[in-house]
Amino acid sequence: MGNKPTVAAAFTPLLRLAFGPQPPLRFEFWDGSAIEPPGEVPGTMRIRSADALSHMIWAPGELGLGRAFVSGAVDLDGDIFKICRALQSAVPDQARLGAAGVVQAADAARKLGALSRRPKPPAEEAPPLRGRLHTRARDAAAISHHYDVGDDFYRLVLGPSMTYSCARFAAAEGDSTDVSLEDAQAAKHDLICRKLGLAERPGMRLLDVGCGWGSMAMHAASAYDAKIVGVTISGTQADSARKRAAEAGLSDNIEIRQTDYRDLRGEKFDAISSIGMFEHVGAERTPEYFETLHSLLRPQGRLLNHAISSRGGSKIKNRSFIGRYVFPDGELQDVGNVVLAMERAGFEVRDVESLREHYALTLRQWVANLESAWPEAVAQTSEGRARVWRIYMAASALGFEDGGLNLHQVLGVVPTPEGNAAMPATRRAWR
Repeated sequence: MGNKPTVAAAFTPLLRLAFGPQPPLRFEFWDGSAIEPPGEVPGTMRIRSADALSHMIWAPGELGLGRAFVSGAVDLDGDIFKICRALQSAVPDQARLGAAGVVQAADAARKLGALSRRPKPPAEEAPPLRGRLHTRARDAAAISHHYDVGDDFYRLVLGPSMTYSCARFAAAEGDSTDVSLEDAQAAKHDLICRKLGLAERPGMRLLDVGCGWGSMAMHAASAYDAKIVGVTISGTQADSARKRAAEAGLSDNIEIRQTDYRDLRGEKFDAISSIGMFEHVGAERTPEYFETLHSLLRPQGRLLNHAISSRGGSKIKNRSFIGRYVFPDGELQDVGNVVLAMERAGFEVRDVESLREHYALTLRQWVANLESAWPEAVAQTSEGRARVWRIYMAASALGFEDGGLNLHQVLGVVPTPEGNAAMPATRRAWR
């Protein structure tokens, strides 16, 4: 009677179809067998049960692999950034396998018992959102999925500043990466305040769109005595922002509203900041977005739009890992289209600045925070949620490092009918 074939032997043809003759990682299987590529590899993918293959068969491509990872059927051991880089161009998908490969994969799955049932997606996965894209109700559901997962978890990942956007790692004497995350976030907030002209006249009225946990509002109030209205559609963020402002003694300067920016009417502000919110607007709603913000500004008022961008723009697909687990309905826009849309809404665009490398540094620090507090992070939310954040932040950091993603601050102003924009002659005041 012959020896029973190992799981590794059954997987080997599939890995060759997906990755070529040499897999990018070491693969270890639930029966103890392994596939050892020659040479040095960045880490090990541990496939802990046939459920991993079931996820990948029923949802070929990155969604199935993501489900396997989030559920715990797959583990990754090693430097998460190096592993993501190795997998970046080698993730198996249905197109690469081809029809014959899919048949072979299904046959291997049958032999390993992976087709006996269709596994349920992990609880952390967002169900497909219903209704027209970027309505108020659908946007509220998308935002709730991402942000309403517990302030304690976010505090572990983001650090004391509770700022969920790109920091700016620059020391007073010159650019430096030897800056704490908290100081880098403060530097980002201060840069935005100066671009908006808050230093030129204390007591200016600022609207902070998508105010998060109130960090920008608190900086503007404490450093420049600004009067801030912060708006968010996340109930947990609104409650937390109010509490933080009160604890800092800034309630007289800061009003936090749980409302959609589209519902703001009949008010005027001296400046508007929108930090990490534009990704949820969508291309179809972009004209309305900038027209609304333009209508809320007094003459010579400024808007700072701080957002992730991509060349040519991209919609986050519903069946992608990011679309199901991180940013449902998210859209990244080309910075050129952002500038054009601002101009069409009546803004004069005065400055565009990329902080791409700074976002890569920010994400690496968030990953370090998460990994260093892993047991506590899991206790605050779930192991699946912590897994989602680890892989998504690491992959995003690589996207900013290689230029696939970018972060742009676009500054616009509403000039007077005579064309007076009241802008400084140079950037010197912002540095």
